[in-house]
Amino acid sequence: MEYVLTTSDLGKSYRHFKALNGLTMHVPKGSIYGFVGRNGAGKTTLIRLICGLQPPTCGSYTLYGTKNTDAGIRRCRRRIGAVVETPSIYQNMTALDNLKEQYRILGLPSFEEIPELLALVGLTDTGKKKARDFSLGMRQRLGIAIALCGNPDFLVLDEPINGLDPQGIIEIRELILRLNRQRQITVLISSHILDELSRLATCYGFIDKGHIVKEISSQDLEAACRKSLRLTVSDIRVFTRVMDALSLEYRVVSDTEAEIYGKPAVTGLVLALAKEGCEVTALTERDESLESYYVNLIGGEAHE
Repeated sequence: MEYVLTTSDLGKSYRHFKALNGLTMHVPKGSIYGFVGRNGAGKTTLIRLICGLQPPTCGSYTLYGTKNTDAGIRRCRRRIGAVVETPSIYQNMTALDNLKEQYRILGLPSFEEIPELLALVGLTDTGKKKARDFSLGMRQRLGIAIALCGNPDFLVLDEPINGLDPQGIIEIRELILRLNRQRQITVLISSHILDELSRLATCYGFIDKGHIVKEISSQDLEAACRKSLRLTVSDIRVFTRVMDALSLEYRVVSDTEAEIYGKPAVTGLVLALAKEGCEVTALTERDESLESYYVNLIGGEAHE
């Protein structure tokens, strides 16, 4: 598999505090990588390091196969567009003038691609409206447009939907999906809104206390978060015998409770148990979410 970003035992310390502690991660080319962790887990620190805003204390990382200590790393960083923490925009300028200024900073020779960029992020009709008068969602989309100046193929977004209303969240989600699917831009997105992240990510990295606890594809995560039926029964021994006879996958939770995986025919299941003298006294459908998976993996509160 080809990776846009890899890190190896990456560390960053501030005096006696280790913001990153032996972090090793892999961002596949073409993916939307969901970067999940509590506040203070090290997400923004990692983003600052790969963007060249801060140097690592130890360890290394590679961008497009180029190590951070190699002379070519600056050229590779030009392929990154990033919105770190809050969008860097000029509040007293229009969307158009903000993009023109970014083009000048990058030394780009022509403004001819700017109208297409404004259309891409849905800001074509803002006219002479200053950025200070934009909604939070519009400012976030303008920040992404600025990050896209120079046609990067790796987009790094730090909490891009934080504080947005439902409509703003939908707009950012659809924009990220368009960039990934239509322009084949790899996206690294950190977010504490885990339900929304699950609608975007193709793979995940779970970070805690400065190191990656687990990396997993969305397909494997979906399998890990599969649906199940939780049953309370009068005789767990009879239950296991019937499940084995029906070749159903199950897990005994306690002396009276068990979970059945898959989609069994509930009526037939209850009748089969009743025939053997086992009564079902309660039945609930369970569907583990990304949030509950994260809580079980990391422990504590999932929300940051």
